[in-house]
Amino acid sequence: MRLLEKIVMISVCLATYNGMPYLPEQINSILSQLSPSDEVVISDDHSTDNTIEYLKSLNDDRIKIHVNRSKGFVSNFENAMRLAQGDYIFLSDQDDIWMPNKVKVCMEALQKYSLVNHNSQIVDAQNRDLGKDFFTLHGSKQGYWQNLLRNSYVGCCMAFRRELLFHFLPFPPKIASHDIWMGLMAERRGNPTFISEPLIRQRRHGGNTSSTSEPSRLSKLYQLQYRWYMFWNSLKR
Repeated sequence: MRLLEKIVMISVCLATYNGMPYLPEQINSILSQLSPSDEVVISDDHSTDNTIEYLKSLNDDRIKIHVNRSKGFVSNFENAMRLAQGDYIFLSDQDDIWMPNKVKVCMEALQKYSLVNHNSQIVDAQNRDLGKDFFTLHGSKQGYWQNLLRNSYVGCCMAFRRELLFHFLPFPPKIASHDIWMGLMAERRGNPTFISEPLIRQRRHGGNTSSTSEPSRLSKLYQLQYRWYMFWNSLKR
């Protein structure tokens, strides 16, 4: 008798908060690429619009909705990641749009690498192309020291094997964003790769929770202290 092959399940970890202006377009771009055995783990940070009602109305068994216990997008993503059941984990913001080949390209790379960080096309609130991509804007490069000084890792552009969760979680308590932490730990404990092809359309609309494609709003002193904090904590993992 032939043994049943193990089902490979993808978990998309999606953090939401009052996402209705953009969420329907994003969730459709994700679900269209997933198989019946995959899941979308929603961690919602107490939305006051009809985000939850909309997600429930989709009546899709792949969507798993959870309410985050503490406010903030970092803890929101950590909550989703803790609840993920998949062998491969994709992070997603609520306001971007996945390219139709994102899952296929990332999954092919994940057969060799433990984490992929791909490029993004920058668009405005109406999904109009701004003629910019993240890698070009930031001069993105791999390497621990390179990314400690100038981070090129973006959560919404990451997919990784489940084994890295052990190194990512729990997030250090004082981090302002999970992106740089996950990038540094992937450099230390995994074998990450960069994909230059833009695999999402990344919206910049003034209400984003992070300034990923914009100059940092933080002081130089804080940035220096913050990098020391990240460096010290990464040594302890």
